[in-house]
Amino acid sequence: MTTTEIRNILHQFIDTAQDKKIKAIYTVVEAEIERGSHWEDEAFVTEMNKRSAELESGKVKGYTWEQVKTRAKKALKTTTVR
Repeated sequence: MTTTEIRNILHQFIDTAQDKKIKAIYTVVEAEIERGSHWEDEAFVTEMNKRSAELESGKVKGYTWEQVKTRAKKALKTTTVR
């Protein structure tokens, strides 16, 4: 079944479902709905563009994911567990 078919089935179900079922479905997805997308926030996008430009220009030093993992593993090895 395609995503489009699933969407259509869900739309039909929601349009005719009992209030109790609608509230239950909403409870399951409420946090996701309220969170929304950061990319719709103009201030967030502006900040990310600024940070990206600083990295690309060399103004700010960045690390690759591999470098971050290596440093974290090294830090774990030198940490004393009590």
